[in-house]
Amino acid sequence: MSRIGRMPVPVPVGVEIKVADDNTVTVKGPKGTLTQRFHPEMRLTQDESGEWTVTRPNDQKEIRSLHGLTRTLFNNMVVGVTAGFTRDLEIQGVGYRAQLQGKQLVMNLGYSHQVVMEAPQGITVEVPAPTKISVSGCDKQAVGQFAANIREKRPPEPYKGKGIRYAGEFVRRKEGKTGAKKK
Repeated sequence: MSRIGRMPVPVPVGVEIKVADDNTVTVKGPKGTLTQRFHPEMRLTQDESGEWTVTRPNDQKEIRSLHGLTRTLFNNMVVGVTAGFTRDLEIQGVGYRAQLQGKQLVMNLGYSHQVVMEAPQGITVEVPAPTKISVSGCDKQAVGQFAANIREKRPPEPYKGKGIRYAGEFVRRKEGKTGAKKK
């Protein structure tokens, strides 16, 4: 049996969970509301202590693979509405910087124009320093996707290391060209 799938999901105080007949789960908490529809074979049940567990009906390969996934997605929903998720990015390069103008993220990344990105609904973007960007929200997938979209505008290059990278990301550096070969 799945080790992750068997683990119960603790629900903090102030979080409401509703499971509809079509296995659509709505989790409501202080940071927002998340809704997701899970596979119809997976069963989410609440025990006497208030913890939720995910059970599967049989040991078919597809159902086994969905067991741990369903539990992890459900747990991410509970964590998201209580604590939220944050993804930090760093900008490296001479003249590369970011600033916030209203809800728009405006970045100078060495192009002839500024790169302007609008934060999607439910995502908060902060720029604590000109070379640091913080993306936060209650939906883990949406936060990660928007951070990846920002990084995509100028990924770190391997020769000088310039570009946008995740905080703590290691960029393997390459050696540049050397002088002309002798014959």
